[in-house]
Amino acid sequence: MVKKKIFKKKTGINKKALSNNIMGVFTNNPTKTYNYKQLAKQLLITSSEEKKLINNVLTLLRDNEFLEEVYTGKFKLKSTGGYVIGKIEITAAGYGFIITDAMDEDIFISNKNLNHALDGDIVKAYLYARKRKYNPEGEVIEIIERSRDTFVGIIEVLDKYAFCVVDTRQMPYDIFIPLEKLNNAANAQKAIVRITGWPKQAKNPFGEVVEVLGNEGEHETEMHAILAEFGLPYKFSEEIEKEAEQINDKITSADFSERKDFRDVLTFTIDPEDAKDFDDALSIKTVSKGNWEIGIHIADVTHYIKPKSVLDTEAYERGTSVYLVDRVVPMLPERLSNDLCSLRPNEEKLCFSAVFELDNDANILDEWFGKTVIYSNRRFTYQEAQTILDSGKGEFAAELLKLNELAQLLRKERFKNGAVSFEREEVKFDIDVNGKPLGIKFREHGLSNELIEEFMLLANKRVAEFIGNKKANNERKTFVYRIHDKPNMEKLEKFANFIRKFGHNISVTSDKNISQTLNNVLSNVKGKPEQDLVETLAVRSMAKAVYSTQNIGHYGLAFKYYTHFTSPIRRYPDMMVHRLLYTYMQGSDSKNRKKFEKRCRHASDMEQRAVDAERASIKYKQVEFMQDKIGKEFDGIISGVTEFGLFVEIIENKCEGMVVTRDMSDDFYEYDEENYCLKGKRYGNVYQLGDTVKVNVIRVNLSKKQIDFILV
Repeated sequence: MVKKKIFKKKTGINKKALSNNIMGVFTNNPTKTYNYKQLAKQLLITSSEEKKLINNVLTLLRDNEFLEEVYTGKFKLKSTGGYVIGKIEITAAGYGFIITDAMDEDIFISNKNLNHALDGDIVKAYLYARKRKYNPEGEVIEIIERSRDTFVGIIEVLDKYAFCVVDTRQMPYDIFIPLEKLNNAANAQKAIVRITGWPKQAKNPFGEVVEVLGNEGEHETEMHAILAEFGLPYKFSEEIEKEAEQINDKITSADFSERKDFRDVLTFTIDPEDAKDFDDALSIKTVSKGNWEIGIHIADVTHYIKPKSVLDTEAYERGTSVYLVDRVVPMLPERLSNDLCSLRPNEEKLCFSAVFELDNDANILDEWFGKTVIYSNRRFTYQEAQTILDSGKGEFAAELLKLNELAQLLRKERFKNGAVSFEREEVKFDIDVNGKPLGIKFREHGLSNELIEEFMLLANKRVAEFIGNKKANNERKTFVYRIHDKPNMEKLEKFANFIRKFGHNISVTSDKNISQTLNNVLSNVKGKPEQDLVETLAVRSMAKAVYSTQNIGHYGLAFKYYTHFTSPIRRYPDMMVHRLLYTYMQGSDSKNRKKFEKRCRHASDMEQRAVDAERASIKYKQVEFMQDKIGKEFDGIISGVTEFGLFVEIIENKCEGMVVTRDMSDDFYEYDEENYCLKGKRYGNVYQLGDTVKVNVIRVNLSKKQIDFILV
């Protein structure tokens, strides 16, 4: 008798895990049809939110041709084989994997079956009958959307033609360039090259040089190359700059008449020392019954930038400001970001504000959203504000202390409700005028940072709730949410097993237990050798936060509704939120969801590119900093283990390099994937993730951004 498969109820299920479970039901019953209610019963799901998620997953599986919709709402397994659409990731070895929400497993694509697909492309692939032990296998049959057509590399000029040797390992092909397409690029220079064609039978794509960046190793060349590598611009066109310069900076009587006047209310900004774009300010005043009116005032960027204008199109395309080690590449021209919209002290500025009445226990008694005019009385740096909070003395000390008191109450409540505390140490460089790194330090995160953080979170949360709870024709209005899915239970359990080796434990029995015990672990590792490692692995076990019109809440913050409202100078989603909020406050109908979902996906993609570029710039400067350290010894911690060696992070400066297995001559080492370690076959030595080691710097390759160590 065949036993019926029983699904155990899991808490914290996310979309990918749910997709896998649903496909399990259909695979076990290939002739049956199911609707979402029947599937919920099979999977022991009772939560209304998770039932809604079942509907979303069924639509996704249908669109990717894993299921067929027999009739409305009723689904059946499609025949074996079939097609899948997803993003392809190319490995350094030249083969790829297609990542899709429709399947729990990634789809293996051999090098010969890539059919000119490149890393990040959206492709359609045919699925073979399963032959591989670990992953389903397929073949790319159509490139739906190229992720990019420009690449950065070194030009190699030969007698009759030239090549561009691309920097990134995910691009396994050199680009062939006819000599007449070199655009004055010289041999060994770095350049941006655009692919112009790729004949079916050709091994290499054809291209042309679109911009010469300069000589390899020069600071400006390398920073521009990093931006270009991720498809990010480093300057504005003359047209954009001209458009920005022509904006009228006068605040008119009409502006005053339609706005609430906060110019007489004490207002100030708190920002990093090197900041120039002050997009948020706080105001505070006492009101009746000893309560407090707290204003969170955000630069009214959309007052100056109109939809579909060239400035708006440029901001949308960029998506976000980019922060490299030595510069900010702004989303908006400086005329806007550092002048018109920046809430500088002693200047009247136009804002979009969220104003709350709080009692002394930080309970919200009333709220108001609307357009305002403010006058900032003081610009504080985080360190200046921190000094006042520490000493209790200084300009506006009483107001800062009260804001801090309220912020800490909000923070306490947030963690009580299940928020997770991810506060990673940020690397900062001392750089000379030529861009050379002289030293590495770490940004401090104190009470002044938390003060600003909590009030920004409050504004973002309440704006999202304000719109999220509104309905039109029994449907929620289209809005831009910042969402964070529940963690993947398999990854979380793997993380929990690993940290037990350090004496730390997390409970995965419920969402609240996960967050509470994870916070305990993150608090307990502070100052310990394994801190950075545990924090990194904890982040990897979590889903990524993204933008979407489909609200599923924000797991990490423990908010049912959350958005980004507070940084429109540097984030385009905040501009979308400002426009939607304002138009809905005027009584407008719901906007086109499909259009805004597309914009959300683009914003999420550009945000990830900006993060990757920032990391690449940090890595480059770390390697450059280590160039003159060859032969020196450092204490490090094993931050990664692979079959070909150990990644080691130097404790004092966070620079990471590699000890390759071939340089570990004291034994023959085998990789134990399950226990994150290398084991010596003869003597039994074990090198495990998280172990402290002493290393010697033997090689530094700046062009490849690599540091090589040997164990001491």
